[in-house]
Amino acid sequence: MTAHEPPALPLRFGYGTNGLADLRLDDALGLLADLGYDGVGLTLDHMHLDPLAPDLAARTRYVARRLDELGLGVTVETGARYVLDPRRKHGPSLLDPDPDDRARRVDLLVRAVQVAADLGAHAVHCFSGTVPDHTDEDTAWKRLTEAFGPVLDAASAAGVPLAVEPEPGHLLATLADFHHLRRALGDPEPLGLTLDIGHCQCLEPLAPAECVREAAPWLRHVQIEDMRRGVHEHLPFGDGEIDFPPVLAALAATGYRGLTVVELPRHSHAGPRFAAHSLPYLHRAAERTTGTSTTPSHGDPSATPEGSSTP
Repeated sequence: MTAHEPPALPLRFGYGTNGLADLRLDDALGLLADLGYDGVGLTLDHMHLDPLAPDLAARTRYVARRLDELGLGVTVETGARYVLDPRRKHGPSLLDPDPDDRARRVDLLVRAVQVAADLGAHAVHCFSGTVPDHTDEDTAWKRLTEAFGPVLDAASAAGVPLAVEPEPGHLLATLADFHHLRRALGDPEPLGLTLDIGHCQCLEPLAPAECVREAAPWLRHVQIEDMRRGVHEHLPFGDGEIDFPPVLAALAATGYRGLTVVELPRHSHAGPRFAAHSLPYLHRAAERTTGTSTTPSHGDPSATPEGSSTP
């Protein structure tokens, strides 16, 4: 750092409730606060602030009070597998042939925006969905851009950024696809990016740290886990191929102040243990970028060995 460069801001780490699906939401939030996390990636799902059940506003107010009591920040995530359809994973999507089905996904996202506003969340995460059978890509992109209209209007009115995630196997799979959508929509101010660090390792042509630098102007949410090249499998830290200190250094240098949320959706069977192992790993990786401690006083990194976080 030169004399003219401001110091990098400390990163704020969270953990996704989709990796704590076997816990009640109250218990999950208490666990994360006790472990020293700065926040939570809250996936709206049947077990965690169900967006389709009655009295959503009242339940949201309770969660907002709970987050405030615990000192946790929040991002609202919308990747629940079966919240809209018990038979179709992530269905219906914004790309479905049936306009009524697309409208159901739009309604979910508009609900998520309102929940995020009521919680004081820093962003709402979403994704495109996979291209349906017998649908060409031009048609899929047209459906996607049209579907985003009312969601962006809601995000603009609520003052909550929408953070679209490039997802392997989806229509919008890469950073290049995000920029395609952004240009097609006229670069609307509420439209931002969710960058998943593992997805960068999986399929982006740039290294993950370079992806962070390239994405910086649009960055509204970050998800993080380990991963291997060419394999879309979310792995505990140390079980994949990512070199995390350069990634975290690049992220801190952007001035990003949202949450960096651990994303282990297939590890709920041992979610509390993975949550306990992940935060010290990230703190150690961040410390190696600066030579200074980033560990909050209520954390306990000494409890976790170096290397893999697999219990």
